[in-house]
This record gives sequence, C-alpha cells and structure tokens, in this order.
Amino acid sequence: MPLAVYILGLAIFSIGTAELMVAGMTSTLSEAFGVTVGEVGHLISYYAFGVMLGGPVLTYFFLKFKVPYRKVLLLLLTLYVVAQGLSAFVSSYAVLVFIRLFTGVLCAGCLSLSLATSMAMVPTEKRPRAASIVIGGFMISNVFGVPLATIIDQRWGWQITFGLVAVLVLVCLLALKRLLPTITSSGGELKMEDELKAFKNKAYWKACLTSCLILGASFAAFSYFVPVLVDVTGFGMQDVPFILMIFGLSNIIGNMITGRLAHAHSLAIMLVGLTILSVSLLVMALFAEHKSIAIISIILIGLTGVPMNPAMMARIVSVAHPGPMVNSVHTSIINIGLGGGSYLGGVAIVSGYGLTSPLWIGFVLAILALASIAPYLRRNKHGWS
Repeated sequence: MPLAVYILGLAIFSIGTAELMVAGMTSTLSEAFGVTVGEVGHLISYYAFGVMLGGPVLTYFFLKFKVPYRKVLLLLLTLYVVAQGLSAFVSSYAVLVFIRLFTGVLCAGCLSLSLATSMAMVPTEKRPRAASIVIGGFMISNVFGVPLATIIDQRWGWQITFGLVAVLVLVCLLALKRLLPTITSSGGELKMEDELKAFKNKAYWKACLTSCLILGASFAAFSYFVPVLVDVTGFGMQDVPFILMIFGLSNIIGNMITGRLAHAHSLAIMLVGLTILSVSLLVMALFAEHKSIAIISIILIGLTGVPMNPAMMARIVSVAHPGPMVNSVHTSIINIGLGGGSYLGGVAIVSGYGLTSPLWIGFVLAILALASIAPYLRRNKHGWS
C-alpha cells in the first residue's frame, strides 16, 4: 500500500477530530465565548451542515469537470489549514460558526477526493482496503482524537487544541505534496441516468430517512456526554477523556461486528441495534446520576449507534445504483441527522429542559428510526425494496 494512502488517512483523522472534538470541550468553549453549553453543541451541527451542503455539490463538480485530484485536494487542504488555524484566534462566536460551516464544506471535498485518490493509486483488488484506511482515519478520530483533544484542552486551552489540528493537517499537506501522483477523474463514473433512477426510488429515500434518524439519535446524546457526565453523573473532568475513549473503542468494535454481518443481515442489525440504542438512551436519561449505569449505557450507545453504518450502506446498495452522487447525497442526509440531533439537543438545553434532555431527544429519534423499519419486518424475504 503506498505511503500516501496512509497520509490521506491521517489527514482525514485530523479533519474528523476537528468535527467532533467540540463535544469534549463544551465547558471550556462555553466560558470562553460566553454562550451556553447548548450553543457550543451547535458548533458540531454547523460543521455537519457544511459537510451536508458541500458533499453533493463538490462531488458533482469533481466528476463532471474531471478535476485533477492532486491539485484540487492540495488546494482544499491548504484552505482547511488556514481556516482551522484562524479559528484558534477568534473571540466571536458568530465568526467561529462561519468558520465551522466553511471547514465542514472543505471536509466534504477532502473526504471525497481522498477516497477517489486512494483508490486510484492502487490496483482494483486493493481499492476496498485503500478506502477502508481513509475511512478508518475518521473512525479512529473518535477513539483517540477526541479524547486527546479533551486532554490538551484541559491542560493548555482550547486555542492550542484548535491550532494543533491545523498543524497536523499542515504536516499531512506537506507530505502529500511530495507523495501524491497526478491523478484525474475519468469522468466515466458519473452516469446521471442511473443516479436519477435512484433519486426517483422511494425505497432510497426511506433508507436515507432511517440513516438520518439513527445518526440524529446517536449525536443528540454524544454531543452532550461531557456536561451530563460531569454535572449530572458526578465524574471529574480528568475522567472524561477515558470515558470518551471507551465510547470510541465501542464504536470500532461495533463497526467490526456489523461490517461482517451487514451484507446478509442488514435488517436484523438495524432491528437489534436500534432496540439496544433506544433502551440505552432511555436508561441513561432516567438514571444518569448513577456512574455504573451511565458507563454501561455509553458503551451500548457506542456499540449500536454509529456502527450501524455498514448496515445503512448495505441497504442503500440494495435499493439504488451505488454511484458517487447516490452515496454523496446519502452522506449529506446522514450529516443532517448528525447536525440536527446535536442542534436539537442544544435547543432543549438552552430552553431550560436540563442537561439530560438531549438523551430524551436521542431516545425519541431512535424510536422513530425503529418505527421506520417496522414495515419491513413482515416482508423480510423481499428485502428493502
């Protein structure tokens, strides 16, 4: 595997850390910008909305105009370094919101091109592995990036955390400038007639709705784990990074399990996963003040929330031609769920419903997701169509 593929994975690790690290810094950012914990949680939403907006538009542009992958990816990474670096020096919440939206759009472009570039650099039989390395960077960011960012924030402040992410992306940029070959899209991947057929298929949009609700339920809770764990459960801030790492490791274990079973058992995975996710969110909402229950709930949420992604993708592939635009729109809708769940949780806190209110919102969204797959239980043999 070319070294450049691993560098691309490291770049996506850095960008993924930037998106989610706010969840471990809610108290610090709340104090620094003079806003509520709920409004800090919205910063995750704005980043996700940027990804949502940028994904389909940039994917279409890249494929339609056969852009030179190397040149455009390096340009996007350069812009990301500048924007992320500037975020370490802002004092206005409104300006930070704009930067989060902008970096979210850049994230969508970087992820799309990193996947395309990694697969273009290797033989066909190695492309799945190359793609898994790039996507793995994002998964690992939740395990190591977010807890590490939380530790750095606690010791040296949020500005250092934001700045170090920019430095890490810069290191990747400089390495890729030397290692990346010149690759251009063939343009043959974009078959709009196949894409349009998918967009006219109700089964595709039903699949997108379930994916949106699953991510919404997961991130309504995850975005506010820290204030709940500290102010409700009674853990010290020094415990938070390790709890977040446990959550991240649960994500990876869950993803390994579902990844092996998703192709043949996507409905069963969603049914079992959403049932466990719903119960875990409900139990944590009711008994968040008990440390053991909170930890067990977080582990179960980690095992069943985001790790249902392979089953979501298997469902999409079963009902639609898996073209670039189909996948990009699905990813955008996932980010609507991610950002929307986080945003609703913040609104509930700001409105005075308490720090556990995002857990209740996550529970409701998980129940809705469960309801969305209920009609398929009696016709399992006919699949998702």
